[in-house]
Amino acid sequence: MRSKSQSPINVKLILIGIFLVFLLFLVLRSTYSPSPEQQTQSLDHSSVVSKSSSEDQETDEDHQSSSPSSSSSSSVACPSNTCNKISPSLANALVHYATSNVTPQQTLKEISISLRVLEKKSPCNFLVFGLGHDSLMWTALNHGGRTVFLEEDKSWIEQIQSQLPNLESYHVIYDTRITQADELMEIGMSNKDCKKVTDPRFSKCQLALKGLPQQVLEIDWDLIMVDAPTGWHDGAPGRMSAIYTAGLIARNKLDGETDVFVHDVDRIVEDQFSKAFLCESYLVEQEGRIRHFNIPSHRARLGRPFCP
Repeated sequence: MRSKSQSPINVKLILIGIFLVFLLFLVLRSTYSPSPEQQTQSLDHSSVVSKSSSEDQETDEDHQSSSPSSSSSSSVACPSNTCNKISPSLANALVHYATSNVTPQQTLKEISISLRVLEKKSPCNFLVFGLGHDSLMWTALNHGGRTVFLEEDKSWIEQIQSQLPNLESYHVIYDTRITQADELMEIGMSNKDCKKVTDPRFSKCQLALKGLPQQVLEIDWDLIMVDAPTGWHDGAPGRMSAIYTAGLIARNKLDGETDVFVHDVDRIVEDQFSKAFLCESYLVEQEGRIRHFNIPSHRARLGRPFCP
């Protein structure tokens, strides 16, 4: 039981509480309730929007009645939920490089050389000697085209395919060694068979790669990147045959031109063999360690010299 002395105090507290609640209600109401002026503006805006929509609809109906092709053109427009999506190859590349501590072997300026050509030609056929940390990048930059990688290390192919199964790669066996570079250069420069434009499988030149997959030799390639095989120690196969064969494939194209890129031209083999068999007269530019050649089809114009 409460004492009489506590009663007046409790009543005062109750009254004060009711007053505060009522005051809070008034404040909230004035804050969230639109003023008559705002309501008028809202009504005016709604009427303008309604009128505009009505006029647009009438205009569209008039346009449709006067243009019979309008319905067919609108049907080919892709839905907004698909038009704004990035390509799967680009999405995979973004995730891969964002979550990886390994960066592509080429520098930004070197990659920019190939990127400019890809921007003009992609989607296209892009052949890359070498399967590396930049392979997913090349595939993404050539979205919608066909990008194929040739790799010397079979176990490396299996490792990459387990991580990136969508990459198309093939195993290639090289039977050369860096220590043979001088001998192969002499053969390539003196043997008439090495200056004949033919299918590498049937070439009599010792530099030609005879074991390339059939899928590779039956395609006209728009771009070729030579960034393999290994070439930094004496026991490595070196890129003598890869460079020569890349030039042979480019010349053997049915029509048009092929852009050929050779990386690591700061090394003797890449420097000398690219100048000799891709030809200095076909050299377009060099940035850092990458060299860009543009080689025309020799089949489209018979009688072209191996190097002009």
